[in-house]
Amino acid sequence: MSATQVSADPGTGPADGPGRRRPRRGRRGRRGRIVAVAVIVLAGAGAAVVVADPFGGPGTAPAVDSDAPTALAKVARGTLEARTQENGTLGYAGDYDVINQAGGTITRLPAVGGIYRQGQALYRVNGKPVVLLYGASVPVYRALKEGMKGVDVRQLNAALVDLGYASGTGLSSTSPYFGSSTAYALERLQDDLGLDETGELPLGQAVFMPARQIRVLTVTGVRGGPIAPKSTVITASSTDRQVTVSLNASRQTQVKEGDKVTITLPTGRTTNGVVRSVGKVAKKDSGGGSAKITVNIRPTDQKATGRLDQAPVQVSIVTDTAKNVLSVPVNALLALVSGGYAVEVAGADGVRKLVPVETGLFDDSAGRVEVGGDGLAAGQNVVVPAS
Repeated sequence: MSATQVSADPGTGPADGPGRRRPRRGRRGRRGRIVAVAVIVLAGAGAAVVVADPFGGPGTAPAVDSDAPTALAKVARGTLEARTQENGTLGYAGDYDVINQAGGTITRLPAVGGIYRQGQALYRVNGKPVVLLYGASVPVYRALKEGMKGVDVRQLNAALVDLGYASGTGLSSTSPYFGSSTAYALERLQDDLGLDETGELPLGQAVFMPARQIRVLTVTGVRGGPIAPKSTVITASSTDRQVTVSLNASRQTQVKEGDKVTITLPTGRTTNGVVRSVGKVAKKDSGGGSAKITVNIRPTDQKATGRLDQAPVQVSIVTDTAKNVLSVPVNALLALVSGGYAVEVAGADGVRKLVPVETGLFDDSAGRVEVGGDGLAAGQNVVVPAS
């Protein structure tokens, strides 16, 4: 479904000259909607033209006598935004498995729904905490000590700097080397966690996760039960709210990263968002329907999304924008018997005349359409059916 929103200043701007642009053509096939048959009255001529699907192409219609009342609307200059309406699901971004590397007995587990930050103990094995550290490049796969180097060491250094344990040591967050500064910062972290201050990071004492803060989704371990290295103990997500849309693959080119979005929440309230990613792999669901791609959207105001873990939402994505264009209400369009469209302009002197127009970007929610035509200017009055 397509819709367009318009914000316009009806009082300024000539029909031609600087800033004037011709309406773009060839978009009606993509955004065309069947418009209900309407009778538009030509008040000046005492006749009416039947307009059926005014965006589907020119057609002819008989003139009929009509006493239907009319009103006036402004030709406006401004921005039009074409939108596609989609169903989505509000949830959280990310899907992470916490892989344990320690062996022994689980003595404490996190609560489902609990939020844990970098530097906190996520769970305990044999009474010893396993600390959450941020690292998106590699998981923990070896013990770390002074003299070593690598991507995992760089992640450890970055985490220690981020947590404030490296202050005054000169440790760089981009350093891949485990030196004395790393050992000292690590001792400070171990002290806060109640661990032996060894300045070394044994395998199983920490887990690297690609988020500085995670939200626990499921816990697969059992407190008091055994746990083995390389087993999944927790699944988690980030705390970053996200809307996921399953979009028909044929419409992939209509949506791109950075597109503006309006999200309608279950409460009926709306909040803004931005397209974070557009999937490149199309999949069919188990029902065998059309192939779909996944579009991920980040709400701009995270708090506005509420506290529901998961909820259906309506998403309106801006797919095209026409700036500094003239527009009229859709119901101002008249289908000409000779083909094409026109609007009836009402002059200040009361004289009315038909002005042929070309149509461009249009909507079916705000009810405006981009138009261009000789003699058409912002601020003019056009005839529309009376409401």
